[in-house]
Amino acid sequence: MEGKYGVKKWEKGQEIRVQVPGSKSITNRALLLAALSNYRCTLHGVLFSDDSRAFLECLKKLGFDVKINEAEKKVIVQGEGGRIPNPHASVYVGSAGTAARFLTVMLALAGGEYEMQASPQMCKRPMKPLLDELEKAGVAFEFLGKEGHFPFLMRSQELSLQEISIDTDISSQFASALLMSGVLLDKGLKVFLSGGRSEGAYIRMTISMMEQFGIPVVKEGRSRIVPHMDSFGLKEYEIEPDVSGACYFYAMAPLLGTNVLVENVHMDSLQGDIKFLNALEKMGCELKDECEGVWLLGKGLSNFAGQDISMNDFSDQTMTMAALAPFATEPTLIRNIGHIRFQETDRINAIVTELTRMGIKCEEVLEADGIRITPGEIKECEVETYEDHRMAMAFTLIGLKTGKITIKNPGCCRKTFENYFELIENLY
Repeated sequence: MEGKYGVKKWEKGQEIRVQVPGSKSITNRALLLAALSNYRCTLHGVLFSDDSRAFLECLKKLGFDVKINEAEKKVIVQGEGGRIPNPHASVYVGSAGTAARFLTVMLALAGGEYEMQASPQMCKRPMKPLLDELEKAGVAFEFLGKEGHFPFLMRSQELSLQEISIDTDISSQFASALLMSGVLLDKGLKVFLSGGRSEGAYIRMTISMMEQFGIPVVKEGRSRIVPHMDSFGLKEYEIEPDVSGACYFYAMAPLLGTNVLVENVHMDSLQGDIKFLNALEKMGCELKDECEGVWLLGKGLSNFAGQDISMNDFSDQTMTMAALAPFATEPTLIRNIGHIRFQETDRINAIVTELTRMGIKCEEVLEADGIRITPGEIKECEVETYEDHRMAMAFTLIGLKTGKITIKNPGCCRKTFENYFELIENLY
């Protein structure tokens, strides 16, 4: 979908029941772990989007045997036990942060010579802390643009690496990349996690998935010790529905005063964004985890409270909370989200700019490392999305409530959720 999408006001009707695609975070981790393994692994429930297709194309360029069946949401990956079939390749990671960070580390630790290309958006995102650590271990980089960023040439052989320190505040993907590929090194890898997100949701997800694939990870203070593994892997792996995508629909429960079910989402999910459902529960919704999925019951809810909430561990839902905040009964303070400045766009600036454009008072609160949003009357507005899928999806909610919002460049949702606006249309 290109151009603009005028969001129609949702009129009260029947309950909302939807299916969402597979998790991007789990899909791309599963692709990497399957490629590193010694098994021929069939992945079920795979997300097909710009990001996952970029990852799949990279694996094919690297010579991996990959069988893709989009209709059945299935991918078969032949693991090579840590060997890269084509150790002299050029790959394009697009705008996929997971592909960019995960594959850079995998290729650096496996060895070879690679040309790493990316979209203009990805070329702006931080890589330098990770690349600096790899350079200390003996990886050679030649930058083809701005130093410390994509694109670059990378040469790696006979690394001297047993311990590494990485700051989780800029990107937890750096830590996840090192943890998963640490298994390639002859003596394994000890990863020291500094920063405020050393126990973050995405790192916990990574470690849980490694253990599912047969890689034990030992915790030692703020360090995680990954052993060398001669053999590990799975023949089958089921990918969870995308809880991040589900949250846009769950947010409709308090916002529109309705009941919402997202099929096959459960509270024991590996994904950190499941915590957002607890935040919605505090707004007055009732949460029921049943065999078909989680129900969030908001029918009859006429108003909801603002919150003082730390979203450090589920910060992808910052924009969703920001979209609810103008309709709360008092201001909302979202804390500990400074790292979202370094994602697809400067998300704090984007939220403040777009809510202000709508006539809503939104201001940065430096001492909270976050933003405060004061409820108010929405005025008609075209929302800039900054090529950020989460801005497009979250701010659609304001349009459903008011009918006053047009989303510019809705096609940016292809990054993770191709049929999002199709599902929105189905609500009517």
